[in-house]
Amino acid sequence: MRIAYFDCFSGISGDMTLGALVDAGVDPKAIQAAVASLGLPCELTFETVRRGGFRANYARVVTPHEHAHRHLHHIEAIIDKSVLTPRQNDLAKRIFRRLGEAEATVHGIDLQKIHFHEVGAVDSIVDIVGAAVGLDLLGAERIEASPVPPGLGSVMAAHGRMPLPAPGTAELLKGVPLAESTVEMELTTPTGAAILTSVADRFGPVPAMTIESIGLGAGTRELPGQANILRLLVGQISLPASSDRIWVLETNLDDLPGEIVGYTTEQLMKAGALDTFLTPIQMKKNRPGVMVTVLCDEDRINSLEEILFRETTTLGIRRYPVSRHKLKRQATEVETSFGPIKGKLGWRDDRPPVFSPEHDDCARIATERGVALREVYDAAHAAYQSRQASDRAGQPSG
Repeated sequence: MRIAYFDCFSGISGDMTLGALVDAGVDPKAIQAAVASLGLPCELTFETVRRGGFRANYARVVTPHEHAHRHLHHIEAIIDKSVLTPRQNDLAKRIFRRLGEAEATVHGIDLQKIHFHEVGAVDSIVDIVGAAVGLDLLGAERIEASPVPPGLGSVMAAHGRMPLPAPGTAELLKGVPLAESTVEMELTTPTGAAILTSVADRFGPVPAMTIESIGLGAGTRELPGQANILRLLVGQISLPASSDRIWVLETNLDDLPGEIVGYTTEQLMKAGALDTFLTPIQMKKNRPGVMVTVLCDEDRINSLEEILFRETTTLGIRRYPVSRHKLKRQATEVETSFGPIKGKLGWRDDRPPVFSPEHDDCARIATERGVALREVYDAAHAAYQSRQASDRAGQPSG
């Protein structure tokens, strides 16, 4: 499995994220092309700099000064007019929506009425859209991160001086382990926190991984006593067939429209659930109902239960741990007449691996080419079988 690990020892910001992604191998031209398609007055460049004596990549965004305070729908409209793929578009909007929800919570107003102040400025839009494109192109199947240092002291915000972490940043970092901050400045910005918490599957120490590339993204300023750098480790982890423990959350519903139940399951998946599904059930007094089941890691329990309580009428949620047996897995890619398609190999002991194409890749190709989704799946499976036959014959695969 391809994994990316954000080592946030000096915090994280939007420009640090962009620099780290490019330094780790993402094509800067692809990010620049996506940013140019937004139609905003800006220029994005990447340059090699030194921070604390170390080489790093700095993402420089040059924009004219502006006083525009954009609402969420303004930003989403800008994104919709760009050349972003559906997956990139969805991630960029998800990051902005998470940012908006945090600001709405701390100011006590409706999400749609939030003025995006500094984070609605052109440079922040570039950072978030560029990060969404870069993260998609990085191709990591799992993203993890270290504990996050918010910084010491205070920061001048649109509504006056506030202690660190700033209210919006603190809201975004709820449930995230914080690291001790020894530098008196804002190390983690709202933009950086929104990007990281929208994509990270886990926060903790570096996982057991084989490193393939390392990206170093530079912050704007030099810091006393440490390098102002975000480090991105990209590599592979082998997942052996073994048992681990996950949690099951369940609740029964009989008084909600199907649209709300469907929306709730979407929010649960976006918030990091491993899986969620619905089961028709017969409840008291012969009332038809539905049982919502959520599978998740232990560190996601609180945030997922919060969604269930917020979006549904449930008065209680059952939770219990279950053991799970997993196959060894590895990312792969096959060449087809439609182009490259990503997939996974799963196997147990010495048995032949089973190939499973990535749905998102297949769906994207089917949409772009105007063909049936099953044709793309069939082409991917045929390409894998052809490669296996070629390998068995001792010939290089195509």
